[in-house]
Amino acid sequence: MTHADFAAILPEFLLAVFALLALVIGVSAGKDRTAPILVWVTAAVFVFLAIMISMPGGPDRIAFHGMFVDDAFARFTKVIILLSAAAVLVISQEYMAKLGLLRFEYPVLIALAVVGMMVTVSAGDLIALYMGIELQSLALYVVASFRRDSARSSEAGMKYFVLGSLSSGMFLYGASLTYGFSGTTQFAGILSTLGQNMPVGLLFGMVFMLAGIAFKISAAPFHMWAPDVYEGAPSPVTAFFATAPKVAGLAFLARVLYDAFGALPGDWSQIIAVMSVLSIFVGSIGAIGQKDIKRLMAYSSIAHMGFALMGLATGTAGGVQAMLVYIAIYITMSVGVFAFILSMRRDGVPITQINSLSLYSKVEPLKALALLALFFSMAGIPPFVGFFGKFYVLKAAIDAGMFWLAIVGVLGSVIGAYYYLRIVFLMYFGKDESILDKGMRPVQLIVLLATAAIMVVGIINLFGIDGAAALAANALVR
Repeated sequence: MTHADFAAILPEFLLAVFALLALVIGVSAGKDRTAPILVWVTAAVFVFLAIMISMPGGPDRIAFHGMFVDDAFARFTKVIILLSAAAVLVISQEYMAKLGLLRFEYPVLIALAVVGMMVTVSAGDLIALYMGIELQSLALYVVASFRRDSARSSEAGMKYFVLGSLSSGMFLYGASLTYGFSGTTQFAGILSTLGQNMPVGLLFGMVFMLAGIAFKISAAPFHMWAPDVYEGAPSPVTAFFATAPKVAGLAFLARVLYDAFGALPGDWSQIIAVMSVLSIFVGSIGAIGQKDIKRLMAYSSIAHMGFALMGLATGTAGGVQAMLVYIAIYITMSVGVFAFILSMRRDGVPITQINSLSLYSKVEPLKALALLALFFSMAGIPPFVGFFGKFYVLKAAIDAGMFWLAIVGVLGSVIGAYYYLRIVFLMYFGKDESILDKGMRPVQLIVLLATAAIMVVGIINLFGIDGAAALAANALVR
C-alpha cells in the first residue's frame, strides 16, 4: 500500500479504528456507563470526518489499482451519510436510554455500518463493493433486532436478514456473470469491454446486480421488507434505515451504472425508469391506508426513492445532480420527522399511531407548525424546499426527453400529497384532543425546528447544495 492509497482511505481507516477502540473500551468499562458518552463521541467523530472530507482542494484519487475511488461524487455522498448518521445518533440517545436499549454496541454497530457505506460509494471494483455492502448489512441485521425482548423487533431483524441474504445472493450471481463475460471485476475494465451492444450474458449480470442493489434502497418491486422492518425495529433504528443507507444505496447504484455500464445507458435506463414508476406508485398508494406513522414513513421512503431513481434513469450528468439534490433534501426532511416520532409518547410510553396527532396544534402549536413545514415539503408543495427537489428530477427527465416519466412523476406526487396533507389536516382540524404527552427532549426539539426552518429558508439558494451536487455529478458522468 502506497502513501497515496492510504491517503485515499484515511477517513474509512480512522472510523474503523475508532469503532474497534470503542468496542474495546465498551467491553472493558461496562455497557451502562460508557454508552451515553460513546453515542456523543461517535456523533462527534462523524461530524469531524464530514468536515475533513468536505475540505476544498482535495484531489481525486484512484487507490489500490482501481479498487477504491475518491472523487467529488464519493465525497459528497459520504458527507451526507456521516451527517445524517450523527443526527440520528444524537436524537435517539434519550429514547434508547428510556427503553433500556442504550448499550455501547449501538453506536459501535452504527459506526461499522457507516464504514461499509463509505466503502461502497468509493468502490471501483465488484469485490470492494460487495465487501462494503456486507459490512453495512451485517451491522444493520443486528440493530434491526436490537430490542431482544420484543417479538416484533426480532421478526423485523429476521425478515431483513433473510431478504438481505437473498439480495446478496442475487448481486453475487450477477457479479459472477459480469466477471465471466467481461473477464474483470473492475468497473473501468468492464466499461472498456463494452462495444456498440452489450452481450446478453453481461446484460443478465447487470440486471441481477441491479435487483440486489434495489433491495438496499427498498425500490419496488424489491420493497416488501420495508414496512414490516420499519414498524418492528426500534424507532431510532428505523430513523437510521430511512436516512444513511438510502444515500449509500443510491450512490453505489449510480457508481455501478455509470462507472461500469455508462457507455450504454440505453440498456439500463429503461430498467431504472420502470423501478422509478413502480416505486412512486407503490409508495404513494400503499401509504394512504396506514394508521402507524412508521409504516407510513416506510411507504413514503419507497416513493421518494422512486423520484430519486428518476434522476438516475436519465443517464445524464444533470440527472445525477438532480438525484443528489433530491436525496440531500429528503434526508433532511426525514431526520426532522423522525426527531418528532421519537418524542411521541402517551403517559411516558412511546406510541406511533397517526390518530394520536388529532388537534395536536392546540396542544403544541410550534411543533405542529414545524411538522406542517416538513410534511408540506415532503409533499412537494411550493414554496418549501421539497418542491425544488422534485422540480430538479422532473426537469432532468424532461431535458432527457423522458416526458412520460415526468408526467407519471407528477401524477404520483399528487397521489402522495394526500397522506401528508391528511396528517396536517388531523393536527389542525381533527375531532379528538391529542393524547400525546407535552414536552420534547431539547436535542429532538432543536433538530425538529432546525430542519423545518431549512425547509423554508433553504429556498433562497439551497445552501449551495446544487453547486456541490453538480461537481459531484460531473466527477461521475464523464
